[in-house]
Amino acid sequence: MMARIGLPTHGQGRARALSLLGLAIDGLGLSGKIVAAAAIAFMFAALLVNVVLRYAFGSGIAWAYEIHAILLPWLVAGGLLVAASQGRNIAISLLPDLLGEGPRRGLLILIELLVLVIALSVLDSSQPILKAAKFQKLSTLGISQIWGYASLVYAFGGMAAIACLDLLRLLLGRAVSLHAPEQSSLS
Repeated sequence: MMARIGLPTHGQGRARALSLLGLAIDGLGLSGKIVAAAAIAFMFAALLVNVVLRYAFGSGIAWAYEIHAILLPWLVAGGLLVAASQGRNIAISLLPDLLGEGPRRGLLILIELLVLVIALSVLDSSQPILKAAKFQKLSTLGISQIWGYASLVYAFGGMAAIACLDLLRLLLGRAVSLHAPEQSSLS
């Protein structure tokens, strides 16, 4: 009756929820691509300008040596979110390949829970480092190193969010096919 009057059925609602969760994960992956691309582009530009200035004028930009301390962690964090959003982290999938669909789903749920616990533990244990970094300054730039360490929050907060979203997708019945690496990653 509900399908005849245009209301979504239970299956359509589940498919829509799975689609929206997938879009959210893709959005986190896109943010990682943007962060990584911006970090590498800025580091490359600073290095290139510094090399040109050193060879053309005999001296370069002093802060170009320090900017990598801020941007390299962001490059890594962005790459981490891209890999996690696509299920492309380092994985050993021997065990799930041996299991049937039901046990495989259970294993993947357990793994997502473990990833969530680990990501939240890293966020919690990094608080003293983040507090201390507020008082550490880069000598030439004079900016706080908290800007580099904040990439921890971005990376592991994003990992926790992806684990939660993947967990919801698994609980809603996402396929756990052996043929798609993003659906069998154990990282």
